[in-house]
Amino acid sequence: MILCQITDGTGNLEAVSVDADLVQIREPQLSPRQLAEFIRAALKRNPNVLVNDRIDVALACGAIGAHLKGGAVGPKVVREIVPAGFLLTVACHNREEILLAEGADYLLVSPVFRPISKQDTREPLGIDGLKELIGIAPAPVLALGGITCINATKCVEAGAAGVAGISLFSGRDCDRTADTRLAVYGTLAPGRVNLETPVACASAETQALRARTLR
Repeated sequence: MILCQITDGTGNLEAVSVDADLVQIREPQLSPRQLAEFIRAALKRNPNVLVNDRIDVALACGAIGAHLKGGAVGPKVVREIVPAGFLLTVACHNREEILLAEGADYLLVSPVFRPISKQDTREPLGIDGLKELIGIAPAPVLALGGITCINATKCVEAGAAGVAGISLFSGRDCDRTADTRLAVYGTLAPGRVNLETPVACASAETQALRARTLR
C-alpha cells in the first residue's frame, strides 16, 4: 500500500514526511524561485517528491515526478516532454476525468469522504463511488479526501492501491508517518498485509517507485 503525503501550503519544510512513499509538494503561494528552493530542501528529507502542476520546476530540481490537475494537459502529452521513468499522478473527481487520465502512473481520486483540511463543494464519492471509479481506472488509484487512519482501510479494501492526504500526516490521527502506516495496516483485514513488518512492506514499494525513475 502506498502512502502519499500532500503538503499543506504553509511552506513548513519540517512537516515534510521522511517516511511517506510519496510527497506531493502543493505550495501555490510560493514563487517559482521559492518553490524550487522548497523542493530541493524537501528532497533532502524524502527523495520521492512530486510537484503540483509545475513540470518545469520539478525537472529542474530533480523531483521524481509531477502531479497534474484533472482536465489539464493529459499525461500522454506530458510523456512526450519528460524523461523516461518520470512519475505522473493525475487528480480525478469523476468518470470523465478518469477516462482522460490514460498514461498516468497513479490517479488521485477525490473526494472519497468530506475533506478535513479544506473546503470542497463536491459531493463525496463514498466507498461505493470510489469502487466504481477504480473499476474503470487505467492506472492504480490513491484515495484522497477526508482520509483518516480508520477509514483508509475501507479504501484499500475497495481496491485502492493506497491513500493520500494532508491531515492524515498532520499528527491529528498519528504523531508520525510510521505511526500512520502502523495504524492503517493494523486495521486491515488479516491476510491483506504482513502485520509483523508493515514498514518493511512499504519500504519495498518505495524501492519499486525509485527503481521506476531509473528506467
